[in-house]
Amino acid sequence: MANLALQQLTKSFDQNTVIHGIDLAIENGEFIVFVGPSGCGKSTLLRMIAGLEAISEGSLLIDGQDMTARNAADRGIAMVFQSYALYPNMSVRANLAYPLEMAKKKKNEITPKVLDVAQKLHLTELLDRLPRELSGGQRQRVAIGRAIIREPKIFLFDEPLSNLDAELRLQMRIEIAKLHEALGNTMIYVTHDQLEAMTLADRIVVFRDGRIEQVGKPLAIYHDPNNIFVAGFIGSPRMNFLKARVSACHGTQLQLEVADIGVKQLICEVQSPIAEGTELTLGIRPEHVISQVSGEQINAFEATIAYAEHLGHTHYLYLDIGGESMFVLEDRNADTLKTHASLRLAIDPQKVLLFDADGARVR
Repeated sequence: MANLALQQLTKSFDQNTVIHGIDLAIENGEFIVFVGPSGCGKSTLLRMIAGLEAISEGSLLIDGQDMTARNAADRGIAMVFQSYALYPNMSVRANLAYPLEMAKKKKNEITPKVLDVAQKLHLTELLDRLPRELSGGQRQRVAIGRAIIREPKIFLFDEPLSNLDAELRLQMRIEIAKLHEALGNTMIYVTHDQLEAMTLADRIVVFRDGRIEQVGKPLAIYHDPNNIFVAGFIGSPRMNFLKARVSACHGTQLQLEVADIGVKQLICEVQSPIAEGTELTLGIRPEHVISQVSGEQINAFEATIAYAEHLGHTHYLYLDIGGESMFVLEDRNADTLKTHASLRLAIDPQKVLLFDADGARVR
């Protein structure tokens, strides 16, 4: 195991800076997930940690030792890529043994390690097969096994499950979680898949444009995002956003007018007063919209179902509220609701998130 410290880490290609002064401390044994949209710099940063990309500025420390200028082989790191990167003409046994052979280990050391790793990853019966005779999930387990066998301090995963189908992704997520529990190594995992981030991470690091937007435990980021980008990126379906205006403020009690849905009195609690007339963005997650409310509720509004997704365990209703984007409602009891049906809804004011004109959270 190892701890890792990134101090003002920067990466530039000519005049184009793609990683902007990253500061991040990762503790021994943590499972950290880097998540963000394509092109946000998460894979580039992972390659910088691995030593596969040069660091333009800043420092990288592993267990307190400066590794900024050290070669990849000297960092005690193993990386698992999106492509399996297996030798096609070697058996599973030979693929697992290869890193140890390159390290000049003796055969009597290699054989028990290969068998031990194969047992951990349920590969024992596949040791004599070639990669082309394996499924995608089996190949990825071999690739992970090649990383494990080197006994690195830190594991890096660069979107390792993106080539697998949905069922295999679920199986491999469970395998990787079990592996982390068994080995206890520090692991850094890059993905754009929110399910992987939410289910695997001890902490999530959300990236945008080469910068860290927020770091925190998965549920903390989900329920308490720092800005409108994080709020919209984490969660599927994404958070609903509506334009709101402060119509009155009495101490910490805020009265909002939400013109997008025709609600004139939505009462919310805030920590500090906000001036009347201030324009805000209101965020509400699909599961926090109340469906089929009575006519007396003051903050109720009406909408028409434009599209319904019935998934069995839950239902997502995409509602037409007159704007360009759909307003999404999650309802676990909407089995009978169909397209074009009208609903009377309300927003749970205790679940509302507010953002200012710059996208920063208003608390």
